[in-house]
Amino acid sequence: MSNITLNVQGMSCGHCVSSVEGAMKNLGAEAKVDLSKGSVSISYDEATTTVEAIKEAIEDQGYDIV
Repeated sequence: MSNITLNVQGMSCGHCVSSVEGAMKNLGAEAKVDLSKGSVSISYDEATTTVEAIKEAIEDQGYDIV
């Protein structure tokens, strides 16, 4: 498993957490959102997904990667 932490703008509530964590689950990754830091820590398998796919999935939920 690989790990990455991304800074994400626009997350402010429980719905945001659910949206991002759900999007990561759909990719086969596990995410932990920290609203106070505006970050998402993600564990993923490089054999099944890529960092680009992870970023795209978060952006598809309406959030910006910074």
